[in-house]
Amino acid sequence: MAVETKFKMSKERLDELKTELEYLQTVREKEISELIKEARSFGDVTENSEYDEAKTEQGKLYSKIAELKNLIKNAEIIEKATETGAVTLGCTVIVRDLESGGDEEYQIVGSQEVNPMSGRISDDSPFGRCLLGKAVGDKVSVDAPAGSLSFEIIDILR
Repeated sequence: MAVETKFKMSKERLDELKTELEYLQTVREKEISELIKEARSFGDVTENSEYDEAKTEQGKLYSKIAELKNLIKNAEIIEKATETGAVTLGCTVIVRDLESGGDEEYQIVGSQEVNPMSGRISDDSPFGRCLLGKAVGDKVSVDAPAGSLSFEIIDILR
């Protein structure tokens, strides 16, 4: 029997997924059914591009619904970090690049909430993994495509 993967996410992200699933199963599914019904009314479906497009859309929709159901079923809610003094999932970390001297801020999140452009990095990423469990003042190094990068943890925000 296969072990199901757990997807770490916040309660807010889980609620967003449930809302999206409800929309897809109610509103969007009816819209696509209407498109298929309309395309059938054009006659022979074997040479009907509107029908083919609607069926393709329906397949994509069902695939997305299955994906959302799997994420929701296997969601593991991460609670806000408590005062442990170490970097944990859900906290924000301010690090100083030891080469450039610049400070950067990252929030450690589950894989379903990653957005590097907004400073949200996964606990499964190489950088996220090397930060977990570390405390203010600790130095960490991470191997990146550009080479090894070194940082010092300046602050941990809860």
